[in-house]
Amino acid sequence: MNMVSKRLADLKTSNNLTQRQIAGNAGIPLRTYQRYETGEREPSASTLISLADFFNVSLDYLVGRSDNPQRL
Repeated sequence: MNMVSKRLADLKTSNNLTQRQIAGNAGIPLRTYQRYETGEREPSASTLISLADFFNVSLDYLVGRSDNPQRL
C-alpha cells in the first residue's frame, strides 16, 4: 500500500464514507477509486486535485509529503 492509498483509506474511515460515496462525489468510477485505495493504480494529477478538494485536505497531505492536512 502506497501513501496515497493509505491516506485515501484513512480519510474514508475518519469521515464515515463509503467508496461509492467518494467516487461519486469525486466524479470517478467506483472500480477506479477502489484501485486507487488498494494501490493497484495511481491517480492522475487532476484526480488527486479532485480528491483533495472533496476531502478538503492539501495535496501534500494526500500524497504523503506532509502530515498536516490543512490547506494553505
